[in-house]
Amino acid sequence: MTANPLKGRLEGRVAVVTGAGRGIGAGIAKLFAAEGAAVVVNDLGAELDGSGGGDATPAQQVVEEITAAGGTAKVDGSDISDVAAAEGLIRGAIEDYGSLDVLVNVAGILRDRMIFNLAEPEWDDVIRVHLKGHYATTKPAAAYWREQRNPDGHYRIINFTSVSGLYGAPGQPNYAAAKMGIVGLTYSCANALGKYGVTANAISPGAATRMTGSIPSDRRRSAMDDDEMSADNIAPIVGYIAGPASDWLTGQVIGARGYEVQLLNRPAPIRQLNSDAPWDPEKLADLVERVFKPAVSGQTR
Repeated sequence: MTANPLKGRLEGRVAVVTGAGRGIGAGIAKLFAAEGAAVVVNDLGAELDGSGGGDATPAQQVVEEITAAGGTAKVDGSDISDVAAAEGLIRGAIEDYGSLDVLVNVAGILRDRMIFNLAEPEWDDVIRVHLKGHYATTKPAAAYWREQRNPDGHYRIINFTSVSGLYGAPGQPNYAAAKMGIVGLTYSCANALGKYGVTANAISPGAATRMTGSIPSDRRRSAMDDDEMSADNIAPIVGYIAGPASDWLTGQVIGARGYEVQLLNRPAPIRQLNSDAPWDPEKLADLVERVFKPAVSGQTR
């Protein structure tokens, strides 16, 4: 690995990174290790659609690269959508390395269909891996941090959402629903766990990965070159959030794409109507069209 200007920022910290055998997760795991963290490289070794599994080769290659550079890492092949397995992942990190400081939830699958063609298993599997997978790892991590009773613990939950959910990709109703659910989970954890020294944030990434490679060329929106779209470009902002200096940042969605990093708005009213009595339907309809319609028409996607 090349020299990293952030080296040492994560010295002594322990991190679990799910979906870390390839792409964005692998880049995060390697950067964490370069900065001094002990990293559990979790990957089921499944195909993009979630089928198969049990191939430890990608995760093992990441671990070998980390250890060859002098870092500390181990492979974990747990299925994060299985609650018992996910708890074992978290407990294993604590037992092997003595603590847990950072949980990064990257793992996911795709089962793309338009809503009118989406079969029930395709809905269930994507929700299970993404949304339930985030729950299954976060619950035992949060329970551990609560047990520590350390409001200055600098503990981190870093989840992964997507522009598919934030803007509503038409061919990904299951994936979009899961990714917006992850935003709500992130907000809830930020509000609930702050007193235990935990921050929770979500990353909305844009990078060339197995997932984006499966999107038909006519649906791809990025004009960035290969270097800009490298999955490794997501890791630096995740590395900053994982460190002790980011205590001030919680309950936020951060966009990261190419060489851009964005702080995204949280939902807030843009127009409001008030009445001093129950609404008259005709009056309300008139006001909605006059006040809300221009605002909606002016929005861009």
